[in-house]
Amino acid sequence: MILFSMNQMFNFLRKSKFVITFVIMAGKIQGQDWANLNKYQTQNAKLQNPTAGEKRIIFFGDSITEFWSAIDPDYFKGKHHVNRGISGQTTPQMLIRFRADVIALQPKVVVILAGINDIAGNTGPSSIEMIRDNIFSMTELAKANHVKIILCSVLPALDFPWKPNQNPVAKIKAINKIVKNYAYKNKIKYVDYYSSMVDERQGLKINYSDDGVHPNKAGYQIMKLLANRAIELTLKKSSS
Repeated sequence: MILFSMNQMFNFLRKSKFVITFVIMAGKIQGQDWANLNKYQTQNAKLQNPTAGEKRIIFFGDSITEFWSAIDPDYFKGKHHVNRGISGQTTPQMLIRFRADVIALQPKVVVILAGINDIAGNTGPSSIEMIRDNIFSMTELAKANHVKIILCSVLPALDFPWKPNQNPVAKIKAINKIVKNYAYKNKIKYVDYYSSMVDERQGLKINYSDDGVHPNKAGYQIMKLLANRAIELTLKKSSS
């Protein structure tokens, strides 16, 4: 057992003050809106009550979804398409905000594109099973609240500019296979962006992206055609 004199104890506490303060501050930082629920809070408040007959479509995802509005803004203008992507997000963050950014807005359809940031390890290591479970949980929440679901493949990527050497190809293929099979089994529309955008190296085609991960305008044009077809079929099915 180590015994401290009163002076030793005082000096220890004085020297430790910075460490204690840092630990407390770190705890507060980690506790701040990890899922970024505040990002769309104001916009969501204006969309709480859809008009009669409105066929609201929520696009729910990460930066690939969020940047769509900036690169191809016309796709979201004059329509009932609502973009609820947040750059950098992983599936656990998306699951936390699913009620606020999807269910509370009472859409007819939610288009879910998720998983690439989990594979990159943005919020720590994520297994294929973890990604799978979060996507399935979002789907189950949508079903329970009478929202039609469209599940999307993860886009191809050879590497991540912000976190290189992750070797994502095999993981992308694995999660896409799981989600595709799940969608087929549960009669959910699946949008296969991957097959239309992959190159011979199993990365994102150079003419569809400037950084190998995020689509450029040409890439979004491909995605728009595929998404529109899936939305059309899903709405038709729900009305029949």
